[in-house]
Amino acid sequence: MAFIEVIWLGKPLWMWLMFLAIVMALLVFDLWLLHKEDHEIGVKESLGLSAFYITGGLLFGAWVWWYMGAAAGMDFYTGFLVEKSLSLDNVFVISLIFGFFAIPRIYQHRVLFWGILGVIVLRALMIGVGATLVSQYGWVLYLFGAFLIYTGIKMLITDESAQDFNQNPILKFLKSHMRVTKDLHDQHFLIKAPHPQQSDKLVWWATPLLLALFMVELVDLVFAVDSVPAIFAITTDPFIVYTSNIFAILGLRALYFALAAIIHRFHYLKYALALVLVFIGAKIFLGDFVFGGKVPALLSLSVTLVLLAGGILFSLWKTRGDEVKSS
Repeated sequence: MAFIEVIWLGKPLWMWLMFLAIVMALLVFDLWLLHKEDHEIGVKESLGLSAFYITGGLLFGAWVWWYMGAAAGMDFYTGFLVEKSLSLDNVFVISLIFGFFAIPRIYQHRVLFWGILGVIVLRALMIGVGATLVSQYGWVLYLFGAFLIYTGIKMLITDESAQDFNQNPILKFLKSHMRVTKDLHDQHFLIKAPHPQQSDKLVWWATPLLLALFMVELVDLVFAVDSVPAIFAITTDPFIVYTSNIFAILGLRALYFALAAIIHRFHYLKYALALVLVFIGAKIFLGDFVFGGKVPALLSLSVTLVLLAGGILFSLWKTRGDEVKSS
C-alpha cells in the first residue's frame, strides 16, 4: 500500500508534529522535572535554563539548514534573532506587571510557564491567518512592510515606557466581571471561597496570579502584532515563521529572571530594534524593486546581527556606571 504524505501549510504533517513533540518535551522537562516544586529562580538557574532552550533552538535551526537548505536555515536564524530581540521589551513590561500585582519571584515562573501554552496557541492562530492572507493576496506583504517601517520610526521618536495598568480597559473588564481575591493564595490561579452575599455558599474566585497571567498573555498578543509581520517579511514559509517564533519565546521566558534585574542596561537597544524593523520592512520593497526578487538571506541575517550587536554594545557602554537594579 502506497504511503500518502499529508501536507499542512506547505509542509508534511510529520514536520509539524515533530516540532510540537519537541516543544512539549521541553516544557514537560521544565515544569515537571526541573520545577516540580515552586522555588525562587536565581540568575544562575535562569541563565542555565535559557542556555538549554537556546541550544534547542540552535540545534533545530541546524536541522532546518540540513533538511530544507541553507536559505531556509538562515531565514530561521534571522527570525529567531529578531523575535528574541523584539521580546526584550516584553521582558520589561512583564516585570512591570509582576510589580503591579506584587507577584513574588517564587510564583513568577508558574505564570510565565502557563503563559507559554497560551502563546503557542495564539501565535499559531495569528501565523495561520497571516500565511493564508499572504498566499491568497500577495500585496499583503507590502502592508506588512509599510507597517514595520511605521512601527520602527515610531519607536525611534516616541517614549512608550509609561504603563498605567489601573487604566487598562482589559483589566477593568476582568475585575468587573470576575470575583477577584484581594490577596494571593500561594500558587493558585483559582480558589473556592465563600460567596460575597452568601457566606455558606462556596464559589470560585480568581486570584491576582490569574490576572497577572491574563495581562502577560495580552502583552504577548500586542507584541505579536509587530513580531509576526516582521518574520513574514523575512520569509513567508509558515513552518519557519512559527518554529523560529516559538523557540525564541521559550528561551526568552527562561532568561527573564536574569534580564529583569538588568533590563535598564539595554536602554539603547530600543533604537537598534527600531532600525531592524525599518530594514526588514524596507527589504520587502528592496527585494522587488532593487534585487529583482528576495533580498539574500545572508544579507538579512548579517544586517540584523550588526544592528543588534551594535545596540547591545552601545547600551552596555553608555550604562556601564549604572548600578544593577534588583527586581
